[in-house]
Amino acid sequence: MKNISEIEAEISDWSSFRELIKDTLELSEIADESMRDDIQKEIDRIEIDLAKRELNTFLSGKYDKGNALLALHAGAGGTDSQDWAAMLQRMYLRWSEKKGYKSEILDFTEGEEAGIKSVTISITGQYAYGYLKSEKGVHRLVRLSPFDSAHRRHTSFALVEVLPEVGAGDPDVKINHDDLRIDIFRSSGAGGQNVQKNSTAVRLTHIPSGIVVTCQNERSQIQNRENAMKVLRSRLLEIKEAEKEKRLANLRGDFVKAEWGSQIRSYVMHPYHMVKDHRTDFEMGNTQAVLDGDLDQFIESYLKTI
Repeated sequence: MKNISEIEAEISDWSSFRELIKDTLELSEIADESMRDDIQKEIDRIEIDLAKRELNTFLSGKYDKGNALLALHAGAGGTDSQDWAAMLQRMYLRWSEKKGYKSEILDFTEGEEAGIKSVTISITGQYAYGYLKSEKGVHRLVRLSPFDSAHRRHTSFALVEVLPEVGAGDPDVKINHDDLRIDIFRSSGAGGQNVQKNSTAVRLTHIPSGIVVTCQNERSQIQNRENAMKVLRSRLLEIKEAEKEKRLANLRGDFVKAEWGSQIRSYVMHPYHMVKDHRTDFEMGNTQAVLDGDLDQFIESYLKTI
């Protein structure tokens, strides 16, 4: 019933789009010069809508239409990398806001001096995973360090993980509750200070795989547990898909393991400004605009190559 409802909504949407084009064509045939500007504006809106629909045709994967879980981890580079991870968090939250998506921080670990060590964010909205999957990988920042007294140039790294949100009833992921160890503890803030008197933070350990998931951002233990299960299901699906992909690639004879350090994108702020995606060679000179969430052109150029 859910699939039928989605297909009916899509058909209705395309029918409305077709009628809009038809009405615009008919109006253009009878319009006089005074209506030229209004018709041109309508044509521009149609072309923008059509470009979005064309991009969505590249998102035909099973989970592409659904929500996403975004996890950021500071890499090599100490405080600079932790600050870089915080900059990426802000970038993706800005991008999510511009797309009209809902974002919720599920787990958050602050850096020792600045920034963050890691954060897990739930991004809710149509095609959230389909778009964000292009961001998966290592992101590199080159800049004059604000944490270096000599103000020297530093290179920082952060890892971006993107997982599809998997529902509790998804047949691809089945979790035996006997395989789980559940620990309850108090949420903590910077410096180890307790931010809650009650034990609401939840740590799930999936014994067969060794995966550990922590959620402590909500005030409710039940809600933290639900969020932790959501992340665990997504991570188990990632393992399953990776194993399947590895078996297929081994049959083809061209499996190459992705290693930490092979960045997908570089953000340069010194000695010049440029953001370059190393997979597509697409680049932009306005680094600040990208860090403010202007990612659509990078996402589109990647989706059109896969």
